[in-house]
Amino acid sequence: MKKLLLFFLLLSLVSSPLWAAEPPKLNGQWAGPLKVPGGELKLILTIVPLAGGSYYAALDAPQQRISRMPATATVKGLDITVSIEQAGSRFVGKIGKNGATLQGTWSQPGLKAPLTLTRLEAPKPAVVAGKARLTPPYREEEVSFYNKEAQLRLAGTLTTPAGPGPFPAVVLLSDSGPHDRDVTEQDYRLFGSLADNLTRRGIAVLRFDDRGVGKSQGSHFNTTTADVVTDAQAALRYLRTRPLLDPRYLGLLGHGEGANVALLAAAEPAPAAPAFVVALAAYGVPGRDIIQRQQLEIMRLIGSTPAQVKAALALNKEMIGIIRQTPNDNQARGKVAALLRYHNTDLDPHMARARAVQLTSPWSRYFLDFDPLRALPAVKCPVLLLGGTDDLQVGTSQNLPPLKKGLKNSPVTALRLAGVNHWFQPERKAWPVVNGEPQPVFSPRALDEIREWVFRKTEHPQPVVTGPGQAPKKQLVKSGGSGGKVSR
Repeated sequence: MKKLLLFFLLLSLVSSPLWAAEPPKLNGQWAGPLKVPGGELKLILTIVPLAGGSYYAALDAPQQRISRMPATATVKGLDITVSIEQAGSRFVGKIGKNGATLQGTWSQPGLKAPLTLTRLEAPKPAVVAGKARLTPPYREEEVSFYNKEAQLRLAGTLTTPAGPGPFPAVVLLSDSGPHDRDVTEQDYRLFGSLADNLTRRGIAVLRFDDRGVGKSQGSHFNTTTADVVTDAQAALRYLRTRPLLDPRYLGLLGHGEGANVALLAAAEPAPAAPAFVVALAAYGVPGRDIIQRQQLEIMRLIGSTPAQVKAALALNKEMIGIIRQTPNDNQARGKVAALLRYHNTDLDPHMARARAVQLTSPWSRYFLDFDPLRALPAVKCPVLLLGGTDDLQVGTSQNLPPLKKGLKNSPVTALRLAGVNHWFQPERKAWPVVNGEPQPVFSPRALDEIREWVFRKTEHPQPVVTGPGQAPKKQLVKSGGSGGKVSR
């Protein structure tokens, strides 16, 4: 969800300014209360530096169910501007206390108010009763694998269940935007918790840092969806070299854009294709339609008037048309920047140009023309489609039906999970409370559905007693057969 979530708010191109002294490094999360009629809204801003002096930025507003909304950020000296165009919002302020605070003014339709954001502490490693993280009951190792086509090395973590195996395994593929291997969002680790849960129950998991993130090589900004397909294929090739894993049952599990990456990889001929695919919040309509739908949902959510929504959708549609009809990047950027300034005379020319560059990036151009249904008839392996009814980025009613129909040559299971959002968290009232604060968790029902579905499609080691007085021995047992499900 990042480049993809709302698209026009995405990765920012920020040219490196000249400093009289070394500026504070913006890298982390800042949070603060925004006073609104009738109360306060907690806003959380994430800023990640990228190569070339640019920044990735994203906004969270938990009370409004907004998470990881991409934003355009520009920095000049100690001045910072963060623009969330699809929400019609902007923060203009100063960097203070060596980056510890961002103080300025927040503006959105019908509201303009002072806002101070304070840097949050970095997430701490998992602890148990105040002690260091305990050794998990499975094998865990740092690994790396090479993508020969892209000529780069990707780094990640492989977790393998205890026992002799061989075990089924999945590669986790993240949503759009720069993610680490755990997909860390504040106190929530989407892939970290998913990997832990699956591995404890007999499924090996490989998760890795996106290109240009953590210990992985490459550039995230120049990466398209098609490029990530080659990363997924390289990960599968690596898993085939591991002795404890069953080469017959190596699958892909993707979230958001990663789900579509998994389906594209499954459309490839054997042996490159995975044995199965789990697609969480996959896109079932063209990218340009996703952008318009996301814009509509966000504008409604923040209370925009029908006239404001109509104007914003018309502007985005016009920009999309310009980009698709103008293959020359320089020409397209000039037209888009001019259009943005025409509709917002207060917009700084440099920010308008930065947005235009971002909207014509290789990823953006690919996504605008991306039709997720085109390759689906070539998919032959089993597919599990999961979506949440509270997902504002990828609505289940819009995306699940065309995906299921397009996968006409594949055994498909499609489920809509009530109360689950885009990040596969259940409703807030279902979160566990730790130290008086609700803590986000991966939906327990989603975990059960994923685990049991994979077990039904694979074979995995189970202890079986062969007869009276004989010691147990290991043999492969097929789940979901005449003996029923194996309790996990």
